Amino acid sequence: MSPMGIRLSPVGVAVFCLLGLGVIYHLYAGVISSRIAAFRQRKTVDLRDLLALSVEAAVQGGLEVKRIRENNVLEEKTKGKTKEGASEKLTLGDLYSHKKMYYLIKNTYPELTVNSEEHDSSVDEVLVWSREFPEDILQGVRPGHLVPADSVTVWIDPLDATQEYTENLVKYVTTMVCVAVDGKPVIGVIHKPFTGFTAWGLVGQGSNLKPRSSYSSTPPRVIVSRSHSGDVRAFVENSFGNNTVIIPAGGAGYKVLSLLDARDEEYDLADLYLHTTFIKKWDICAGDALLSSVGGHMTTLKGEQIQYSGTAGNPGGLLASVGQDHRALLERLAPLKAGQH
Repeated sequence: MSPMGIRLSPVGVAVFCLLGLGVIYHLYAGVISSRIAAFRQRKTVDLRDLLALSVEAAVQGGLEVKRIRENNVLEEKTKGKTKEGASEKLTLGDLYSHKKMYYLIKNTYPELTVNSEEHDSSVDEVLVWSREFPEDILQGVRPGHLVPADSVTVWIDPLDATQEYTENLVKYVTTMVCVAVDGKPVIGVIHKPFTGFTAWGLVGQGSNLKPRSSYSSTPPRVIVSRSHSGDVRAFVENSFGNNTVIIPAGGAGYKVLSLLDARDEEYDLADLYLHTTFIKKWDICAGDALLSSVGGHMTTLKGEQIQYSGTAGNPGGLLASVGQDHRALLERLAPLKAGQH
């Protein structure tokens, strides 16, 4: 040992350097990993914001639907046939409403998945959410309910009841927006363009509608699609009796509203909404969420919850009710015959 200090061997120097580098690496690795984690942090959206945006999108789309109908410039086309063989109509009302609704939502939250019944890539204007909140949402819905943006799927129907729209049966016509989180419907907005009425519901927070004071199940008044009401009549009567009142109507949104206390709006009052065949999810998602927000139910005819992710169709039919024992109603359903599935 030198009298002036400690002499390190080359091996000792190497070990010392390696230990120092290890300490520095762990310090910086921790900093880097925390920054990467922050960068990768999932974006979130507030459900109250999404509700207000959904209302504005439905209203803006509705203005286009009303304008095209009142100016009588529908430019009606046929885009194919439904699984039941009915002609599927397409009008300028569908397309112009789609552009307003789709791009208003997509420009506000580009990271969200938005599924629309229609498709049109042309954009005539830059649409921006006004960030205005309807007073009833401000008063009735709490902020701060955050969900990951990548868990959200938005379903929009730019013009529900297009067939009736072409026939000028505008009481059936609605525009609809639904927000699903992990496939479960949580926000439902149904807007009536020709009266200006907008129904909304946020599951767990409430709705601007409520169930009616009473419902009948012996027998019930059952609302069904007017496009194939004859096919479903036998099924309904076998399930609930020959005295059942069957109400043919257009539009899935209208049918859901017929189950609720719709204030001064003019509706056919129904106790149940029943559909026996394939139906698209943008037709029913908003109604499913709206009913759930007031304690109601919408399931397949087998009682399964409908998942609003993945494919656009629900092949299991549906039964919708509120203010009644939904499970007991399902148990009364007769077996489906050929052609009713």
